[in-house]
Amino acid sequence: MAFTLPPLPYAHDALEPAIDKETMGYHYDKHHQTYVDNLNKAVAAAGVEGQSFEELFAKMSTLPVAVRNNAGGVWNHTFFWEGLAPVGTGGEPSAELAAAIDADLGGMDAFKEAFNTAGLGRFGSGWAWLIVQDGKLKIISTPNQDNSLMDFAEEKGAPLLVADVWEHAYYLKYQNRRAEFLAAFWSIVNWNKVNELYAAAKA
Repeated sequence: MAFTLPPLPYAHDALEPAIDKETMGYHYDKHHQTYVDNLNKAVAAAGVEGQSFEELFAKMSTLPVAVRNNAGGVWNHTFFWEGLAPVGTGGEPSAELAAAIDADLGGMDAFKEAFNTAGLGRFGSGWAWLIVQDGKLKIISTPNQDNSLMDFAEEKGAPLLVADVWEHAYYLKYQNRRAEFLAAFWSIVNWNKVNELYAAAKA
């Protein structure tokens, strides 16, 4: 069964002003769709059609780079969209998650600063992540379309939250000002989804 573009969980303009409608049109309709189209071609060429993301990630080091880049591109973008919500609708960190942020990351302010630093420090294109690793929260960054579920990942763990720091994620509105994009990102975090993923990762 071919991969398809998952529907957005909200309207194209729902994340304004942090992410504008025009950027969403290019990012979701063009970039994300292209990753889907190219992933279907790549898995067909590699003879691994019909396999899940989990199956592909588990052996990604043995697959062609086109599968790696496009499988990551599809999965990472879907995860990114699901982790966002219109301003005022994303909830708050659960008591359990808030306690873990305090214990593992030094509190919410320190967490946000470290997460933004990971995003700013990613040279070129990539992602900043909050993951659960060995039962504890950790902030990491990955290049290109890599993630912490791939078999070769230097930092493995269960993803909870991600910020896309490819230029196409912010350039129309923020130009080269990645720091402004990351600052605005916190206004649209879907904490309800992060809480759900954290509970699952700890279970």
